Amino acid sequence: MAKDVLCEVNSCKYWAAGNNCNASSIYVVSNRGKQANNSEETDCKTFEPKI
Repeated sequence: MAKDVLCEVNSCKYWAAGNNCNASSIYVVSNRGKQANNSEETDCKTFEPKI
């Protein structure tokens, strides 16, 4: 996995200082079927809210 995965969603439990993601894996899906044309058509399914 990439070493430098950045995330600005500080309400996610995987968010770490410096806007880093500390999840062991990342799952991104298209919300438009199997293909996406831009980032707005994708969603990060790895997100879990901080409790």
